[in-house]
Amino acid sequence: MTFNQQQLKQFSELACNRLTAAREGIDYFAAPFKHVVIDDFFPQELADECLRRFPAITELGWESANDADIEIKYRTVWRSEFDIPEGIVDAVRILNSAPFLQAMSRVMGIEKIMPDPYFTGGGLNVTMRGGLLDVHVDGNYHDASGLNRRLNALVYLNPEWQDNWGGEFGVYDENGETCLKKVAPLFNRLVIFDSHDKSFHGLPDPVNFPEGVPRRSILLYYYTKEGRPGEQVVVESPHSALWKKRDLLDKRGNRERNYY
Repeated sequence: MTFNQQQLKQFSELACNRLTAAREGIDYFAAPFKHVVIDDFFPQELADECLRRFPAITELGWESANDADIEIKYRTVWRSEFDIPEGIVDAVRILNSAPFLQAMSRVMGIEKIMPDPYFTGGGLNVTMRGGLLDVHVDGNYHDASGLNRRLNALVYLNPEWQDNWGGEFGVYDENGETCLKKVAPLFNRLVIFDSHDKSFHGLPDPVNFPEGVPRRSILLYYYTKEGRPGEQVVVESPHSALWKKRDLLDKRGNRERNYY
């Protein structure tokens, strides 16, 4: 299905309205770090098209992470929007559009948000049965732009998800010790959350999706020139993801990293 510009503009307006209408304690939560959870986010026809166009992991363009204790998953390798599959690119255009950035700014209280046209680490994510993602905080710095990472946005694409499948997004306390909330990866559910040194999250228990059924999501990151507030900073220098099972070190055993 092809959507014209006018349709996409209408979809964008609906998406922004859904976000800015987030209700405190129902869709918007301030603790343990700011996050929103919005169901039926995209119009049905766009969500269905994203699912239809979602590539199988047997196709080209995927890379795998296979660190048995902290990360077993697949993600796409996009260098620009020209690598994004038809249909899905429409959803990404909305999520990276100026109106949506402004809506996120209002809801999340972060000014001058910028998307990532390089899609560094962003794109499509898949976790198969037995896959996992240890509790962690994300990297804080974008080499290509010199900007500071501030927000993550996910749209889940898992129809017919059931409780015993697992794979919920875990929201943890500021030490990464206790899971305070589990968010089911329901079809067409949007999650946006603050990304900083105390926003611990993950899915450390191996997912139990049926054999051959992928846990699918679209994942995008957002940045600002302004640094994170001091109370959100534990490691001031640029760093990669810091993993709970690695004593809050990255995959190379470092707390900080080189940057360009």
